Amino acid sequence: MVLCGGFFYHTSNQYRQPSLWQLWQRLSRCFTSKEVFSLAIAGGIIVVLAFVAIIKKYETRMVLFGAGLLMCIIGGVADSAITTFSKTMVHTTLVPVICTVMGFSYVMKLTGCDRHLVASISGVITRTKFVLIPLAMLLTWWINIAIPSAAGCAAAVGSILIPALIAAGVHPAMAGAAVLAGTWGSAISPGTSHNPFVADLAGTDIMSVIMNEAPSAIAASIVCAVTLAAIAIIRSEGPNEERRAAYLEELAEEERDENFHINPLYAIVPLVPLILLVLGSKQVAVLPLVSVPTAMITGCILSLIVTRTSPQEVTKKFFDGMGSAYGSVMGLIVAAAVFTAGMTAMGLTGALIETMKGSESIARIAGAFGPFVIAIISGSGDAAALAFNGAITPHAEAFGMTIVDLGSLAQMAGAIGRSMSPVAGAAIVCAGLAKVSPMEMTKRNALPMLLTTITFMIVLFL
Repeated sequence: MVLCGGFFYHTSNQYRQPSLWQLWQRLSRCFTSKEVFSLAIAGGIIVVLAFVAIIKKYETRMVLFGAGLLMCIIGGVADSAITTFSKTMVHTTLVPVICTVMGFSYVMKLTGCDRHLVASISGVITRTKFVLIPLAMLLTWWINIAIPSAAGCAAAVGSILIPALIAAGVHPAMAGAAVLAGTWGSAISPGTSHNPFVADLAGTDIMSVIMNEAPSAIAASIVCAVTLAAIAIIRSEGPNEERRAAYLEELAEEERDENFHINPLYAIVPLVPLILLVLGSKQVAVLPLVSVPTAMITGCILSLIVTRTSPQEVTKKFFDGMGSAYGSVMGLIVAAAVFTAGMTAMGLTGALIETMKGSESIARIAGAFGPFVIAIISGSGDAAALAFNGAITPHAEAFGMTIVDLGSLAQMAGAIGRSMSPVAGAAIVCAGLAKVSPMEMTKRNALPMLLTTITFMIVLFL
């Protein structure tokens, strides 16, 4: 970790990279007695076991809540777990944002607008054979901003792009890898749970967080696309006439939807909330400030008018989506908050903060590669990123960083790591569509995702 930190070496004494001995001395000073030290060691063991359980695919909310509650009890502040639970479950910023976004997503699926968006953009693919793979990755990345669920985007985009790539002669594993590699675009979407979380920590609005991280994310996405294209060339897995002919022969007639026609108005609807949020942001200010719930409800009403879907069905789906978001996404945030409270009760948070104080490099490496590695192994970038942002990111200024920068780094690294995990939901969807093993896609995405994380980290802190 210290060697990696050398890339971010500062000449000033304040941020000079500490030696391993200095880091150990700094950590040891956090414990004033054997009892406190033993408490922290016990907490460390519980944290490790919790992440092992998540990696083993135990219910993430159960693991985080259970581990947090146990640490609070051992730390002598059992009531802190329940207080944190109750406070987070009625969070005035996160609940409206996350629930309305998921409600909008459900409505888009009901009306078919998401399919028309994907189909209209994917038409570009068939006319650009020489840049098929990087273009497919970038298209997925941009669509994932409007359809923020990684697995949902993989299903919507993959069902069209993966067969189109294979029909053009791209190796099936590379076709699946290209779509999977683009499923971290949601990291700069107002619909992801992390951006409102970081915005709340920093006391700013969501679009300010997104505008801050967007240039670095765009640069990283280009590096990802170019690297993936280079791997396709090296492995000879790009468009190939023999593979194309073989695929067309095997393509079953029933898999073709000859009656589907793109409606441009339907395709525009999923983009409307995103456009409203950008135009109403403080940075652009073309419109008055637009909240996320306002943008999402506007999109739902517009879809109802354009597609002439039953208002009853739209209303049902919207509230179904809100309920699903509260149970899954907000449930995870609540559990992660209890886990963070447990770490504080055991003295772990204070020890980690003290260890990283005055070392911007250590904080960067921990913020990037901690969530990145855990996301690869567990298939979820949420648990690690939320735990890190809840415990460490509020103290970013002690490391010479801003809350927005450190929070964005952690959540972005988790999303990127998930895009090469063989056990992620999006990977399983893409593998099924491409009829390959998820591990085959992981092999092709490993280097692009690693370089993507490094690129984001470097550009963010330039």
